[in-house]
Amino acid sequence: MLKIIKLEKKIGDFQLNINDLCLEEKIIHGVIGNNGSGKSTLIKLMTGLLKPDTGIMDFGTLTKRDIVITVPRPYMLHDTVYNNLTYPLKIRKQAVKKETIMEWIDRCGLSGKEKQYAPSLSSGERQKLSLARALIFEPKVVFIDETMANMDPDSVVLFEQIISDIQLKNPVTWIIVSHQLTHIYKLCECIHFMDAGSILTSGTPEELLQNADNPVIRQYMSKYLIGN
Repeated sequence: MLKIIKLEKKIGDFQLNINDLCLEEKIIHGVIGNNGSGKSTLIKLMTGLLKPDTGIMDFGTLTKRDIVITVPRPYMLHDTVYNNLTYPLKIRKQAVKKETIMEWIDRCGLSGKEKQYAPSLSSGERQKLSLARALIFEPKVVFIDETMANMDPDSVVLFEQIISDIQLKNPVTWIIVSHQLTHIYKLCECIHFMDAGSILTSGTPEELLQNADNPVIRQYMSKYLIGN
């Protein structure tokens, strides 16, 4: 169980305040809410990209090497596609197996591009490489921060299939931030709705729909769910 207790962070006029949040391990969590609700700030705090003003984040025995994050505009190493995938293994002193590298290249639809200069890939291809690079070392917690926001439909389906396959074979903990409620509802077992820097409610997709009489949730649903 990943636990957050009395977490506070002030950035300008924005105040994040998470009193008590428990994230069950080895399931897929969704974090949703309007722009400015604090989703990305929470993710940055949980991944160590920001330091909290106060509060406790208890990840048990997990270390930073067990955690990975993907972002909408991933940074590509100025090297080949192949070497971008070997990097996370090398820094963790894990074995670099060519068959594993090539399997991920093929799985993400990048066959034949292993020697290509990674920054020259298209936007969609960079996203695919970013996902493969994040997962190749078998992390225990994966944060996906709006990674699928600008993807073509086929790439989104590919991402969803890879996530589902991992959960069937060797489940890990996922925290997915997205406005695309169709795949949030399709993938996530627990959804956390943020508003004004706090968690307004948490529950299964069905439980969240039952809270749709809340005006904030209702407005959000009508904007993003109906639009999809």
